Amino acid sequence: MPVIFRAGGFRFHFFSYEGSPREPAHVHVTRAGADAKFWLEPQVRMAYDRGLTGAELRRATEIIILRRDELIDAWNDFFAGTD
Repeated sequence: MPVIFRAGGFRFHFFSYEGSPREPAHVHVTRAGADAKFWLEPQVRMAYDRGLTGAELRRATEIIILRRDELIDAWNDFFAGTD
């Protein structure tokens, strides 16, 4: 489970196996037993939430939007050549 970075009390990561065929670029956000998944393209949008508060979701979304390019680059770098 590659961790891309930690910020705002959250861990931003993806899994080394993201389905077959692989799902589009996204990030998982985890904090204290709660998690959410966000699609990164074509724009940032939440796929699901499991227990984050509204304030936590807003903060996680803000971080993802600000660092979206970094997240997409990490996704592409990790999965390059695995197809």
